[in-house]
Amino acid sequence: MNASQLRARLATPAPEPGHGPATRTLRDVPALGAPIDSDLGAALLTDHLVPAAVLVAFLQGTEPAVLLTKRTAHLNKHAGQVSFPGGRIDPDDASPEAAALREADEEIGLAPRHVELIGRLGDYVTGTGYRITPVLALLPEGLELAQLDLVASPHEVDEVFVLPLHVLLDPAAPQWRRSSFDGRVREFWVWPHAEHYIWGATAAILVHVAARLRGEAPPNRLPPA
Repeated sequence: MNASQLRARLATPAPEPGHGPATRTLRDVPALGAPIDSDLGAALLTDHLVPAAVLVAFLQGTEPAVLLTKRTAHLNKHAGQVSFPGGRIDPDDASPEAAALREADEEIGLAPRHVELIGRLGDYVTGTGYRITPVLALLPEGLELAQLDLVASPHEVDEVFVLPLHVLLDPAAPQWRRSSFDGRVREFWVWPHAEHYIWGATAAILVHVAARLRGEAPPNRLPPA
């Protein structure tokens, strides 16, 4: 998939999966993380949710890939987990896009001039109380990861790495897992990677990005009843 195809697919929303099942997903969303893109979803976004934005940026080097980070182990929240560059939307941020660009610059030294903004996915909420806006972007065509001169903040990011586009486009790649946390069953997506465990909200966002790239509705997975 070349740059023009990536740009066109990312800018075009995937078909919606049906409204009936989505109602249940929205109701149970703090337990799992799911897209919020309906009037009901907007009504559920209460004041206690913290607005945040992440940058879903695509590298366009020899092997196209999506950019990911591993958070440092000493953070108070989500320590050691895989995430996109991003964080809270500050009052001074003009938009989710501005917040995602600022955070990516602060966390990994990704200069805003290298980022072509393409669009957004629907907002997500997480069990930790965040409302996340995924901002879709392309990095300069022909540049490899090393050529971006990224510098990870030692306070926030342990490593910058990529998930290849061919893995993202494989509908059989993400696995639906079930596990128990604090006495409650949770179900969530996991993406294969040789060195990192990609799960939770990051994995769910990747599932929806992959569906958009394939022009399909995302899989309609639901939390347990």
